[in-house]
Parts: sequence; structure tokens; C-alpha cells
Amino acid sequence: MQAILLTATGGPDVLVPEEVPAPHPQAGEVLIRSEAIPVLYPEIMLRSGAFPIPLEKPFVFGTQAVGVVVEVGAGADAGLVGQRVMVASNAFGTYAEFVCAPAESAVPIPDAVSSVDAAALSMSGSVTIPLLETAKLTGTETVLIEAAATGIGGYLTQLAKEYGAARVIATAGGPEKAEQARKFGADVVIDHLDPDWPQRLRETLGGATIDVVFDSIGGESALALLDLMTPLRGRMLSYGFLSGAPAQVTSMDLIMRGLTLVGCSGPDWLAWVAGSRGAALDRAADGSLTPLVDRVLPLAQAAQAHQLLEDRAAKGTIVLRPGQ
Repeated sequence: MQAILLTATGGPDVLVPEEVPAPHPQAGEVLIRSEAIPVLYPEIMLRSGAFPIPLEKPFVFGTQAVGVVVEVGAGADAGLVGQRVMVASNAFGTYAEFVCAPAESAVPIPDAVSSVDAAALSMSGSVTIPLLETAKLTGTETVLIEAAATGIGGYLTQLAKEYGAARVIATAGGPEKAEQARKFGADVVIDHLDPDWPQRLRETLGGATIDVVFDSIGGESALALLDLMTPLRGRMLSYGFLSGAPAQVTSMDLIMRGLTLVGCSGPDWLAWVAGSRGAALDRAADGSLTPLVDRVLPLAQAAQAHQLLEDRAAKGTIVLRPGQ
């Protein structure tokens, strides 16, 4: 079968197409024939070496896939055979024509949702619901959503008012993405390509404050936002670091302003996200969440997909399709 091997730590060119033997499901696993494979931002970080991988290279890369179950291992539900499912694997191996993954990770996909759309929702859509539930919006609050035109930010912007945001201020990179964020429901959009965008935000607020920040940028801009947040009840949900570093905020920064920072990561958080995949798919099926697909590329072009993500050129999830 065709697969994409991670041959070393480095740039996109370390992802190399190769013919490798198809896997066989072990106990508790399912084997799927892949139809759509999302390229995820955390995979960019893993490939580049930002996070260590305790596996000997080369190995088949990738963490999630969508496809049809063709075989199950001992102890797995035989009723899954023939079903179209979304799967996730902490052991990698999903950039391939056939993928083994834990049966417990398999989430059935509604008939109304295409495999490509399901792949687009696989991570970003399932992160969005726990973020909004954690925020506990009251119906009267102003929220700031960073990177609001694509990925998690785009889904947050689509659902924020349903979950209780009264006013949505968004950031986006450039005019085209700003217009996309407005279509998703943002009341105001600020260009975060401007290095002084926190000052533009201050001017936009005109003395008002932000109650909830959905922080995907991290870095030094997170600290600049604290003085714009509502004392005593302002909270920042930190779930990403597109800047290359997590939010540069200390406990004293928060204590002196009476603010809360919620770290949205770790095993319990990831379990919550995994448990929300079905809800995200159901929302796509009923039309309350629009999947964000940038483009579909052949599996062999995985390196190109990684380069597009690194260049911030994607307006949604890039999906790889085997067999092309």
C-alpha cells in the first residue's frame, strides 16, 4: 500500500511517499480503508521537532483518518465491519491507504456527512465544543476569538453566539480571512498580521472589556490582552500557540488583575475532545456547523500540504485522499 513515511525531524520534505506492507489489526483494533486523511497543525509541530516523538524513524506518519472498516482484531466489535468511521491513533500510522487504530476511537459518520467533511471536523470541530462548554458564557459577554476564519477559530465563531456570546470580536490574517470571519458571525474583525493588533483591539473596545479570550496565538500577545479583560471574571482559554510559544503569562500577571487562565490540554482534556467527535459530526449533519475544507490533495502530496499549513496559506483543513 502507499503510505507517507516520516524519515527524519525537519521540514516538509522529510515526509516521503513509499510502498509498505498493509497493517493487520491487533486485539482491540480496527483496520480501515482510508478515504480522507486530515492534515493537522499538531502534526506540523511533531514533524518539525517541536514535540519529541519516541519512535524510531522512518515510520508511517499521521494521527487521524476517515474510512470504511474492513477488518477487526480480536475483541473488537465485528459489527463495525462495513461502517464508515473516523479513527485516531496515538501510535501514528494514518497517512496511508490502510490504517489500524483502536476500535474504541472509531466514531460512526452520519450518512449526510461526506468523508472529506468528516476529516475536516475530526480535530478542530471536536475541540470547539469542549472550549465553548468550558467558557460557560452567560449570554451577556464579549468574547475574543483568535484566528477566527479557519480551523478551531472558524468553528468557534460559527457557534459562539449559540453558546451565549453577546458580542464576538475576532482576529484574522488579511482581508480575505477577515471577510470569512464576518460571514461566520464575528461582529468586529481585527487583522492579527498587524504587530500592533492588541492596540487596535484596545481602540475598538473604547473602554469596554473582554470577558473571554479564546487564545490560539499564545506568545507575547497573550500578556498584552490581560489589561483589556474584565477584572475578577475575565478568563482566557489557552489551547494553541500559533506564534510558536504558549501564552507568556505568569501567575502574578493573573493574580494582580483578578483573571483566570484555563489550560486546555493534557490527557483529561484530550479525552473530552475525543468524546466530542460524534457531537461535531452530528452538528455537520444537521447543518449547524459548516465543515471548513481548504482543498483535497493526493496522499503523495503530504509534504506540499504541510508546507501550505506552515505558510498559513490554508483557509480550512487540507485533506489527503489515498488512491489518487
